[in-house]
Amino acid sequence: MTTANGPAPRALCHADADGRITFELAEPAAHPEARVLLRRRPAKGEPEPEEHALPLEPAGGGRHRAVLEPKPSLTEGRWDVLLVREPGAEPERLRSGPRDLRALVDGHLRAWEAPVAVRVPYAAKDGHLAVRAWRRPAHAETGRIDVAERSTTVTARLHGTEFTDGGLVRVRLRGGRGREVTVTPTVDDDRRGFAFTVDHGGLAGPEVPDAPGYWDVYVLPGAGAAPVRAARLLDDVADRKHSFVHPAARVGAVTVRPYYTVDNDLSFDVGPAG
Repeated sequence: MTTANGPAPRALCHADADGRITFELAEPAAHPEARVLLRRRPAKGEPEPEEHALPLEPAGGGRHRAVLEPKPSLTEGRWDVLLVREPGAEPERLRSGPRDLRALVDGHLRAWEAPVAVRVPYAAKDGHLAVRAWRRPAHAETGRIDVAERSTTVTARLHGTEFTDGGLVRVRLRGGRGREVTVTPTVDDDRRGFAFTVDHGGLAGPEVPDAPGYWDVYVLPGAGAAPVRAARLLDDVADRKHSFVHPAARVGAVTVRPYYTVDNDLSFDVGPAG
């Protein structure tokens, strides 16, 4: 990892429970107008990446510090962390140093208000520093997932909203032209905590699919309410698809397995066994 100025600079970062992230450079920033730049990786079809520039200030010992405040919230996506050494200079990606994320570990125990805005710094596969951000009007944070022979039971909690009359859980086949399974959840007295059980036979169907089908989990807090995606976001894990792996259950010639997507959303993978 080298740049025109030599080895890519390295940054340490600290996240607090309010969403504030502090970046500290392990080398001095010589120019008084040096900046840390956050640049969101554009989605397909977006013409220009979104950016946030943060001033660098002395932090003692020849080090410099930039602070990303909780407001405004970042647009949902992945943000690369870069250094602009002086006005007009080409931004350089920062290498990830130690990341202090202890304040994020028990985020699922807090009550989050709407909109639910989450930030998790992480090291990308190439070792560069990045921030994973989510911003949702409301959120259903998943907890325990128990996979049995014939069904999967999920415990979860709503943030930014609560259950009213007519609340349900909808498990919808992605691209399946409206094919879905609905489940009535068991709701706690506070109208936020809940659990639901998905019957594997309802997802497997009478026919064996030729390829895996993916079923996405949504919570409808009340009759006519906007669907809320079930996901696990409120801790220090930026990517859980390959680190939180659940067992598969077999239903005849089909397997059903709950999993987390690349966005940490909860879904079910249903496909031919073997």
